[in-house]
Amino acid sequence: MGKKILVVDDSALMRKVACDIIERDNRYDKPERCRDGQEALDLVKKNKYDAIVLDVNMPKLDGISFLRKLKEEGLKEHVMMFSTTTGEGTKQTMEALELGAMDFIKKPDSLSDISGEDFAEHFLTMLAVVSGAGSALTPSRKRETAEEIKAEKTSSPVSLRPSLKVDGDKLIAIASSTGGPKALHSVIPMIPAKINAPIIIVQHMPMGFTKSLAERLDSLSKVKVKEAEEGDLLEKGHVYIAPGDKHMKVAKSGGHTRIYFTNEPKREGVRPCANYMYESIADTAYKKICCVVLTGMGADGTAGIKDLVKHKQLHIISQDEESCAVYGMPRAIANTGLVNEVLPLTKIADAITKEVGLS
Repeated sequence: MGKKILVVDDSALMRKVACDIIERDNRYDKPERCRDGQEALDLVKKNKYDAIVLDVNMPKLDGISFLRKLKEEGLKEHVMMFSTTTGEGTKQTMEALELGAMDFIKKPDSLSDISGEDFAEHFLTMLAVVSGAGSALTPSRKRETAEEIKAEKTSSPVSLRPSLKVDGDKLIAIASSTGGPKALHSVIPMIPAKINAPIIIVQHMPMGFTKSLAERLDSLSKVKVKEAEEGDLLEKGHVYIAPGDKHMKVAKSGGHTRIYFTNEPKREGVRPCANYMYESIADTAYKKICCVVLTGMGADGTAGIKDLVKHKQLHIISQDEESCAVYGMPRAIANTGLVNEVLPLTKIADAITKEVGLS
């Protein structure tokens, strides 16, 4: 018996596109479909779904209102948003993630994109994570046996490294992916304004969405948050989020450290890539790096941190399994034996502050 999926969209074309893709994968039953949030709410009260693919702008009850209704009525559903890249669309997507949507996929910009294999593969990869049909560590695999899934969900005890005190300038570098925007909302607003380090973040998101994420976090936080720009000077008490579809690196510039971007090919299937960010830190003047790996599928960040530890003193914090939306990236780094702390999301901001101090 396959996973049960509900597709909610007022566009007949997009309902057909989503359902056709889902029906190609034998992990899923034939998906159900409806045209607005009210129809979806009625169905959710009667049936159990493994995942809901949800549009934002719909008549009667839109996607945001639908998520609010779910929250009000205590209905816990795994939701993947079907989002647009318009200015308002990206803000609505951020709101949806705050309200409990697990992740989102950008709607295709053209008919050629709709029919492309890249879109279909990305759609199924994301749906597998949201519905529990696939792997957090290896998103590229199309199918897994029940034994593989069970083995992947079984965690081994994590060996923790002691942390060494180091004088000199410090940097905080955060990597996150699936479930990351919601996780960042639990961490960044809790960081004190006088934190004694800059914060750089790679969050896997398409172009256009990172600006809305930065603006939302900035409105909630004591530190200053922005989407990073070419040549930005790293300053303490400031947070810089890598823009979608660009690799971010930090590099020395005179007596300072600045942010630069590159359009080099994707790594680990993503751009920006956290490994790229971590590797670039090796040539900076920072004496100690606080590396934080939050929820996300795959293993991005692990290779970069393993390289960085050869050059710098690190304090590595991994989000714990229970508080992760997807325990992929944090598990990958935890399994290296390099991690200093494995913490629930609610304790990560305090741990960062304790490690780098206040200015």
